[in-house]
This record gives sequence, C-alpha cells and structure tokens, in this order.
Amino acid sequence: MLVDSPPEQRADTAPAPPTRRAIRAFGLLVSVVILVLVALASIAIGAKQLSMGEVWHGLFQDSGTYADVVVSERVSRTVLGLLAGAALGLSGAVLQALTRNPLADPGLLGINAGASAAVVTAITFFGVTSLSGYVWFAFFGAAAVGALVWFLGGSRGATPVRLALAGTAISAALYGYLQAVMITDDAALGRMRFWTVGSLSSATDETIVQVLPFLAFGTVLALALARPLNAMAMGDDTAKALGANLNRTRALSMLAATVLSGAATAACGPIVFVGLMVPHVVRSFTGPDLRWILPYATLLSPVLLLGSDVVGRVVARPAELQVGIVTAVIGGPVFIFLVRRRRTAQL
Repeated sequence: MLVDSPPEQRADTAPAPPTRRAIRAFGLLVSVVILVLVALASIAIGAKQLSMGEVWHGLFQDSGTYADVVVSERVSRTVLGLLAGAALGLSGAVLQALTRNPLADPGLLGINAGASAAVVTAITFFGVTSLSGYVWFAFFGAAAVGALVWFLGGSRGATPVRLALAGTAISAALYGYLQAVMITDDAALGRMRFWTVGSLSSATDETIVQVLPFLAFGTVLALALARPLNAMAMGDDTAKALGANLNRTRALSMLAATVLSGAATAACGPIVFVGLMVPHVVRSFTGPDLRWILPYATLLSPVLLLGSDVVGRVVARPAELQVGIVTAVIGGPVFIFLVRRRRTAQL
C-alpha cells in the first residue's frame, strides 16, 4: 500500500539547517503572494465580464448597481473559497499523516460521502433547505462515517490498507444512496443537484459567518497536532518514547479532519481531490515535516480551489462550470500519476 518511507521521515523531521528553514519560510511568503493574486483574480474574473473600473467601484464604492452586486457576490464567494480550500487541504494533510498514507483524504476515507448523505437526507426527508439547518447533519454524517471507517479499519490497529478499503466501500454505498434519493425525489432534485457536485456559487455572508467558528476551531486544532503527528510518523514505539499520547493524538486528528471537512462540505458540497493533491505536492518540497506541510497546505489549497472556480466561470461563459467538476477533471490524472509513482507505491 502507499506509505511514506520511515528513513526519509526520520531525516526530514529532524531540525532543518538554517538555510533550508529560510528557504521554506521564503516559500511561505511566496505562497501568500500567490494566494492574494488568485483571490484578486477570483473577484475580477467571472462569467459576467466587468471592467477593472467596475470591479474597483464595487469593492470600495458600492452604490447598489448591478455591477456592484456582482462584485459583492464574488467577494463572498472568494472568502468562502479561501476558508473551504484551507479546510480541505488541512484535513487531507492530517489524515495522510494519521494513516501514514499519502493518498488519503476526506473523500477517499468516506468523510465527504457521510456529510453528503446526511445533508441530502435532511433536504429530502426533513425539508431542511438552509445552511443553519443542515450544517449539523453534515457534521453528524462526517463524524459517523469517520468513526465507522476507523472501526472497520481496525481501530487502534488500523492500517492504511484497511482504512482505504473501508473508506472506499462506504463511499460507494453512500453515493449509491445519494443517486437513488435524487432519482426518486423530483422536488428535491433541483435543490440537491448543484450542491452534490460541489460549488461556491451559493456563497453568502451568512454562510461564511455560520461555518467560520467550526473552521477556525478545526484549523487551530490541526496546526497544534503537527509535533505529535511528526512523532507518530516515526512509529508507535518511538512516538511513545518521545512522550506522544497516541490515542489522544489519533482522536484529536480525526476530530480536526471531521470538523474541517464537514464544515467545508456543508457550505460548498463535496469537493474532491483538493485534500489529496495539495498536501502531496507540498510534501515533495518540504519533506514529511508537518510543521511545514500544514501551513503550506493552508495557503496553497485555496489557490487550487479558487483557481479551479475561476476556470469554471471562464470556460463555460455565460454559464458556469461547478468547481467540483473542475477539481475532479484536474484531480483524476494527478491521482493516476501519484498512484504510479514508484517512490510512494509498494505493490
């Protein structure tokens, strides 16, 4: 199965030389600049073409014109993309470290499928249509599936192979359930079909305010787990010798991943491959040290999500292509490439 090399982990999690640390720190600054540029592009570029003057006016001199309203909607969309992208990237990086599997992410382990199934159930059978109503269903579904995957994967004796197989099986069953519900419920189909694809188009200030506390909690928790997860990467015995509490670290890691992916899924729908691709790419130039992987994933995952959203707005003008479709199109070939890499694959 896909695992990181322990010798490489022991070498790269040691204190980095000053020059290397400086390069990594400079890379974070570059990532911030890239993120700012992509965020500005997300505000300036859309299915509706606006001049830079109209964009500037909408940002700083909102007078209620059509162009100003469009810019205001793009700002909310961009902010949600920043938050959701960071959440998906962080949750993917945490799960990859927890399972010692560089191809793990909330989608592959069934967490996104659990949140999606719970939200679709809320919409169809309970008539819930607002984020404030179904966000709790999303969290419950994500938590339930995360716990089930962990249990089926062997709990404390979980292995990457078992976790991947359990997540794949549960995801397949839940997505079959989603399709069955949408086919049999015409009234709910219109409300669900865009959400289940994954989109930022329904972003509002209310949505951002409601998911922000959960995303903030999950982000702080995930970043705080960098050192104990680094210790666990060296093996359970070594981690215990270094003073890491294995059960607590595993439980908190699952909690952080569940909160982050559950909130992002509730707000945007299930968006795949972001939590898989970005941490893996980041690891290729930072090494497996999570003290660097997690900050980089926090900055670069929104770059992928917002960049994909901008592409979706441009290629289908005057309509839009949902960001979940774009990330899937990009992520499919990347996933195949990662699977075939000899460095991370053991057959």
